[in-house]
Amino acid sequence: MLFNSYIFVFIFFPLCLLGYYGLLQGKRPQAAKIFLTLMSFWFYGYFNLSYLLIMVGSIAFNYIFHLLLSKNQDKKLMILAVAGDLGILFYFKYFDFFLDTVNTVFQSSFALRGILLPLGISFFTFQQISFVVDTYRGEVQNCNLIDYALFVSFFPQLIAGPIVNHSEMLPQFRKAGQERVRWERAAEGFGLFILGMAKKVLIADTFGAGVDYGYDNIALLGRMDAVLVIVFYALQLYFDFSGYCDMARGIGKMLGIEIPVNFDSPYKATNIVDFWKRWHITLNRFFTKYVYIPLGGNRKGTARMYLNLMIVFLLSGLWHGAGWNYLVWGAMHGVLYVVTRFWQRMISGRGMIKDRRSRIMTFVSQILLFAYVSIAWVYFRAQDIAQANSLLMAAFQGKMQKLSLDLAECFQLDEFWYVIKILHLDNKAYSRYILMGVILTAGLYLAMAGPNAAQRMEQAKYRAGSALVLAVLMVWSILTFSGVSTFLYFNF
Repeated sequence: MLFNSYIFVFIFFPLCLLGYYGLLQGKRPQAAKIFLTLMSFWFYGYFNLSYLLIMVGSIAFNYIFHLLLSKNQDKKLMILAVAGDLGILFYFKYFDFFLDTVNTVFQSSFALRGILLPLGISFFTFQQISFVVDTYRGEVQNCNLIDYALFVSFFPQLIAGPIVNHSEMLPQFRKAGQERVRWERAAEGFGLFILGMAKKVLIADTFGAGVDYGYDNIALLGRMDAVLVIVFYALQLYFDFSGYCDMARGIGKMLGIEIPVNFDSPYKATNIVDFWKRWHITLNRFFTKYVYIPLGGNRKGTARMYLNLMIVFLLSGLWHGAGWNYLVWGAMHGVLYVVTRFWQRMISGRGMIKDRRSRIMTFVSQILLFAYVSIAWVYFRAQDIAQANSLLMAAFQGKMQKLSLDLAECFQLDEFWYVIKILHLDNKAYSRYILMGVILTAGLYLAMAGPNAAQRMEQAKYRAGSALVLAVLMVWSILTFSGVSTFLYFNF
């Protein structure tokens, strides 16, 4: 089930709110949590019933190991549990990739299985790995099955994150029913949900149309067309993924649950280290705690630290997808991250002069980083390395020709084209490019300079004008559901 769908907005979530708060008001918090867990199962099983069986089996598997490790902190038990989780993830996500690689290297002919990837398996698997490892470390207190099942299956963040930690979620679930509805928080959550929905269906999907055209017609793209397609995808991915996380946080707030922030205006970063403090924050947190630090972190010398960082980024690339292009993406981020950390260590202790030149350099650094990250995203979006290289070749060595009218047509939204006509601009030679330019400019401003969704909600408190804007965005977004698309991170 999609957040941006009629069944979710008009049936599922209203029933969820009524049932959950109805049981809480009846002083039945355990029943309310069971109800919320069952609703989460419905939400997940709506896509495919077999997905639900896999997730329930995973919950049972890990909860058994939680019970065992709570009584006996045996390292072998912990390793067995983690190996089981990774084995399941490997089978569903990487087995065909493994067979294809073996066929390529050894000229064999093993038949690929065509295994269907269960939605969200990367997210709920990592979440449970962290729980099992923390149980082994003695960081998890006794957790009953109801709280654990809800912790894993809580539908707002089940499919595409954030990857939540037991320490931030279980205490909230345990307190369910112990406080009254906080209407201010619920109103903030409703606003976040609307802003996230608008980011997805009004902005990300609009850029997505241009991205899909570009990747399907690379041979027809001129140099500027290819550059635009690269930028379009960088913006599409940000508004799509951060929009999902805003919606998840908004839903959580309406249910009285605080979900951690996963994005903090990442395209405002001026270096790659800062970028990864802002982009997919919870994934970065997971790899830091459960991979980087166990590998030795920065405790075993500088060279080992840089090696550990590269391992983390290669694993991050592989986590996102079973393909060599994802490893290239991870390597590109890893190399720049290591170089940046080396440079920062070189200049540590030196004073930074904050004058006009430093502000200019900040702006230049932001643009250069955005360009680098956008180029890396090409390998993230492409079907394979060859397709990614083709688009980059078109961007750097393609023909200098007039911007593609077909690419511009992807941005001809009817609601805006009427404005063009009213302004009598529709008969101009450049008229078909106006909306593409306006939407691109707006997207760049929102992503790189404007307040993010959380900041906008803070500014919007108690303002009638803000309420009107949210109402318009809600109606406008719902009217676009007929052309709805899934969230990009459903694929990962």
